[in-house]
Amino acid sequence: MKAVTLGRHALAAMVAAAMTVGAAAAETLRLSHNVGDTTTWHQGAEKFNELISAATGGEIDVRVFPNAQLAGGDQMKQAEMIGRGALDLVLTSAINVTPLVPEMAVFSLPYLYASYDQVDATTQGEPGQMMADILLDKGIVVLAWGENGFREVTNNVRPITSPEDMKGLNMRVAGPMYIDVMNALGANPQQMQWSETLTALQQGVVDGQENPIGAVIIPQQVYEMQKYITTWHYSYDPIFLGISKAKWDSYDAETQEKLRTAAQEAMAYQRQITREGTANGIAFLTEKGMEVYEPTPEELQAFRDATKPAFDEWAAKVGPEIVSAFQSAIAAAQ
Repeated sequence: MKAVTLGRHALAAMVAAAMTVGAAAAETLRLSHNVGDTTTWHQGAEKFNELISAATGGEIDVRVFPNAQLAGGDQMKQAEMIGRGALDLVLTSAINVTPLVPEMAVFSLPYLYASYDQVDATTQGEPGQMMADILLDKGIVVLAWGENGFREVTNNVRPITSPEDMKGLNMRVAGPMYIDVMNALGANPQQMQWSETLTALQQGVVDGQENPIGAVIIPQQVYEMQKYITTWHYSYDPIFLGISKAKWDSYDAETQEKLRTAAQEAMAYQRQITREGTANGIAFLTEKGMEVYEPTPEELQAFRDATKPAFDEWAAKVGPEIVSAFQSAIAAAQ
């Protein structure tokens, strides 16, 4: 009996030791993103957590922090924090990285894209890899590209049917390029963190904003604060899931492959649900009481002409080689 008792004690000790080793091996990575927890951004981040946890047998999981919480609400600051290893993971949009990497504005040049096929030819093709290489020099490893979407304009003053209708409107914008676009249209741009924008819209501090329907306008309930929306598709905004190079380099090749595979599957899911939300969005917004204006091709050309100075200015900042690579990929996808 004594031998059996000792065996049980030994077994218990072995189980406890194994549990301790397992607990020590488990790692929780922190992921910061820009918007609220009802968005497709957040759903994509949670999908990544689910996939990487399964792929590693629970050795790696991800804790998701919405509204740029880990950057004090400053969505522009996240990329810089990732670059120096102060954050593990980020899910952010291209335009929010332009203060650190001006070349990232290429994705959002006004009226660069006309379809999702053209978008995918860049984000999932060689142009996307070109941008990933530039981000790598800043300490950010791009794991996969997701989608914020085509940005549409909303406001509480009047329907937007022509560039003239933008004049004098106080418009919340996310980044420097959009300041120049709004100035070209005669609006008064106000750069503001997203975490402050909903309150600003509610209080009338700004008249309007511009964002994608499926990724932001519907899940963040912008329709409750804005009366008018114009589907002018004036700018496209991808998002990317990135990891600190310092953190990336700490993993072996097998773990790196698991991280990349999980990220690509999660962002494919995120693109899908974002596009589904956008496709169903106009009917939903109309039902919620928004007045939806869909411009004619001639009206879209007027917006394109009015924003051409901003396009040219930012194309010069991005660089002709990059812009040419994007335009070539877009032309091949037409």
